[in-house]
Amino acid sequence: MSQTILVTGGAGFIGSHIVDDLVDLGASVRVLDLLHPAAHSSTPEYLNPAATYVWGDVQSPEHVAEVVDGVDSVCHQASMVGLGTDFADVVDYVRHNDVGTAVLLRALADCGFAGRLVLGSSMVVYGEGRYRCPRHADVRPGPRPVERLEAGRFEAACPICGADLEPEAVGEDAPVDPRNVYAATKLHQEYLCRAYSRTSGVPLTVLRYHNVYGPRMPRDTPYAGVASIFRSALEAGLPPQVFEDGGQVRDFVHVADIARGNVIALTSQTPTEGTFNVCSGVPHSVGEMAAELCRAFGGDIEPVVNGRFRLGDVRHVFASPDRAAEVLGFKAEVSFADGMREFASAPLR
Repeated sequence: MSQTILVTGGAGFIGSHIVDDLVDLGASVRVLDLLHPAAHSSTPEYLNPAATYVWGDVQSPEHVAEVVDGVDSVCHQASMVGLGTDFADVVDYVRHNDVGTAVLLRALADCGFAGRLVLGSSMVVYGEGRYRCPRHADVRPGPRPVERLEAGRFEAACPICGADLEPEAVGEDAPVDPRNVYAATKLHQEYLCRAYSRTSGVPLTVLRYHNVYGPRMPRDTPYAGVASIFRSALEAGLPPQVFEDGGQVRDFVHVADIARGNVIALTSQTPTEGTFNVCSGVPHSVGEMAAELCRAFGGDIEPVVNGRFRLGDVRHVFASPDRAAEVLGFKAEVSFADGMREFASAPLR
């Protein structure tokens, strides 16, 4: 494989796995990464020595210009992730995710980039997932009122009759409804990339990741995923603290599958344009995930369902894998049980 591929955020959790897979295929890989202290305390030991690394900020025109010239494809993973700590994080999220994306796209336009662009997006752009009311069919619930949450009524309610709703798999054509700062910035990344693709003719593939877990996840930060937070508690001899009633449903997908989806989008014979859910297709509750991790740790500790909630969280969101399978040619391969067993002892960052 003779391509030169730029991976922004290529030293991170997901990006580093993409780099490894591309190197294994014989690609020449460039990485631009800030090594943001919220996710990295030092230069990671797992970095692939066959890649070329530039330690710089995607918000910097100088750093970006250094890495975009002559690349055949761009895999844009650089992003500030998670809910953060509070709304005071809003400026940092917008700078890293949206301004950084804008700087990258302007540099690609300036250098006449004619390859393909793959964006790592997120299922958070959907807000709540898809719901059906027994009486009113498909409905779109609004944000769950704090009074309802405080009363321990966690299910989303029908906006017409108030009944609890049944969740269903969400497809890529679902309305977007970002409900926190991170989600808003990820959706704006998609819009910016689509605008660039339309004006430049560069083919764009948007991959909406669902709940990713696996080796190299950051631990013990406000930006770590729930799987990492639960595992860190178990390593400390403490029970995982499960919010709400543990019944919130997600699609947990292993990072190896996420990386493989990116590689398919980057290296297929012809570009596959469009937006795709990258998911396992087999949803599980957060409570199930906590219990599976506890079993992998020997079963001496059990999760604690604490009833607490965060207003930025949604109740259920899990995806249909059909379009990715039919159009992109992607199907997840790592099962939930196997992935959680591996994750229980996998090295974290």
